[in-house]
Amino acid sequence: MGFFDKLKLSRLKEGLTKTRESIRENISRITQGRTDIDEAFLEELENILIAADVGVETTLSIVDRITEKAEKETYHSEDELNGMLMQVMEEMLLDTPESHPVDFDAVLPAKPYVILIVGVNGVGKTTSIAKLAHNYNKAGKRVIIAAADTFRAAAVQQLQIWADRAGVPMVSQGQNADPASVVFDAVSSAVAKNADVVLVDTAGRLHNKAHLMEELAKIMRVAKKKVPDAPHEVLLVLDGTTGQNAVSQAKEFTKCVNVTGLIVTKLDGTAKGGIVLSISRELELPVKYIGVGEKIDDLQIFDRGKFVGALLGK
Repeated sequence: MGFFDKLKLSRLKEGLTKTRESIRENISRITQGRTDIDEAFLEELENILIAADVGVETTLSIVDRITEKAEKETYHSEDELNGMLMQVMEEMLLDTPESHPVDFDAVLPAKPYVILIVGVNGVGKTTSIAKLAHNYNKAGKRVIIAAADTFRAAAVQQLQIWADRAGVPMVSQGQNADPASVVFDAVSSAVAKNADVVLVDTAGRLHNKAHLMEELAKIMRVAKKKVPDAPHEVLLVLDGTTGQNAVSQAKEFTKCVNVTGLIVTKLDGTAKGGIVLSISRELELPVKYIGVGEKIDDLQIFDRGKFVGALLGK
């Protein structure tokens, strides 16, 4: 593992400190000196996982899988038991399809590669866009941001500040402009300038689903005028601190748009990072990126093995 990989792993562990303290200490308590699994162990594990906002359905699924493994295997040490717990938790998390690369330096399947970013206001959508732009830019890709959230006051100005920090250009028409027109200009510019990636900010309104669906559909239609297979991805941003409310939000958005992956933010600010397990399993969607801090480098590619290891203190 190189220096930068170690640094990222350190930031991941640091960002998940609150959740790890919540889960790891309690799991250590129930696994200490234990080599077998009984009803008392399973009941205590249920309580620990639910307290970490893993969710009832996902917790029960984890417990069922552990019970199934315990009937076929024996454990000779606390480490073996912990290893089995990590394996089961990893199985809850979906891998991202190869058609949607996660590595910022990976060869993209289309150019420009158009990514719609959706999510309600306040979840960290704007900062996530800037962090994605920063990472793609750092990987040598030419990025354009489309400021298509023209409804929320100061949204365009806020995004411009972050675009400047990321060192990438932004296409905007100001507040109350037609979002689809902004996207058309941005995609047209990307085609003309041979840009690699277009990141599209969208409105965060969810109270009027019909209007949101109509707006997103229009954005997609105009993008296709310049790039027929756009958008290539729709990433939904969720706030990890909101726990099970994030799952409810995600379910509403997936009714409106074909979400291809998730960004879970603010995991450094919660002791309930277990929500990542619940979101991925219940929505049958891969978590692509996670936010573990406020700095522009604090958006990380999601690695399920490293994530579970960081949760359990490995």
